[in-house]
Amino acid sequence: MTTYNSSRPLAAPPQTLKKKQTHRQQHSAPKIPSLVYGLTLAMALGLFAMLLGRWMPIIGGPVFGIVLGMAIRNVVGVGAMFQPGLRFASKQVLQWSIIALGFGLSLQQVAKTGAESLWVTLITITVAFVSAALLGKWLGIPSRLKILIGVGTAICGGSAIAAVTPIIKPEDHETAFAISTIFLFNVVAVLTFPLMGHWLGMSDTGFGMWAGTAINDTSSVVAAGYSYSVAAGDYATIVKLTRATLIIPICIVLAGFVAWREKKSGGAKVGLRQIFPWFILWFLVASAVRSSGLIPEGLDFILKFLAQFLIVVALTAIGLSSDLRNMVRAGARPIVLGLGVWVAVAVSSLLVQHFMGTW
Repeated sequence: MTTYNSSRPLAAPPQTLKKKQTHRQQHSAPKIPSLVYGLTLAMALGLFAMLLGRWMPIIGGPVFGIVLGMAIRNVVGVGAMFQPGLRFASKQVLQWSIIALGFGLSLQQVAKTGAESLWVTLITITVAFVSAALLGKWLGIPSRLKILIGVGTAICGGSAIAAVTPIIKPEDHETAFAISTIFLFNVVAVLTFPLMGHWLGMSDTGFGMWAGTAINDTSSVVAAGYSYSVAAGDYATIVKLTRATLIIPICIVLAGFVAWREKKSGGAKVGLRQIFPWFILWFLVASAVRSSGLIPEGLDFILKFLAQFLIVVALTAIGLSSDLRNMVRAGARPIVLGLGVWVAVAVSSLLVQHFMGTW
């Protein structure tokens, strides 16, 4: 006969013990969001990239950020604990950076002083997309990479690539490859455009129009324009701002195209409302606030710095997520595509000005 000892506590079932241990572990572990690690890494490296960009403005913080990120990713490696934060930065922070850019763009000023450059800008943008589509198809370039290089060349380099990335959702290495390709021809343009402009005997206005419509990144437009003359630099900057505003209709058209392609391919039904780039709408709101004159001068400086910092952080995160081996496997074809589109845009801008008599 078994005797029961009342002073001895009953043993808890194994399942109950396991639940208690799990409960204790959950309460004892520090509740640090997994996003913190990747965001902290991207922000620290992005700040360093911005300092390097101030030291060498011809390259700029965004390019330094993505190059440094790629170097760390492919030489040292990035652990799994950083991935959630890096994904958040490369997508969500990217959209915030585009919204913040709106606070530095006065729509009234651009509309007033850039109207005369609109036809040249529209023609060069059309040439960029057509040449990217035709040459990209001939070279066998993936469709999303074609779009990225086409948009980057047509509109405003890295900022345009950043704006369309949340819509077409390319691979991180495709985004990195597109930005690297755009950067390569930015450097070539800064070094060669002023020499060619003097050789062709272009006026300050003519060169400003050419630089503003044919060079991709804003910093490169400014560098090339002011190396030609102060008047050319002022005009090129205004033309570039006009060109940059066209990223809004481009993003809306791309969103509609993505919805149509998803429906045609028989995939999950995706409405335009679901993929509409709402951050572009907030970009317009930010631009309207900037144009209204409600932003104090001190706050205006802070917002411009914030926009620059956010886009560098986002592109740094993309670099930290990019596998260089995938880029190497792509070969030289994307660079050939970038060269072809860039030459087509530069030549078409000169031809339009020649026929319009504004050279």
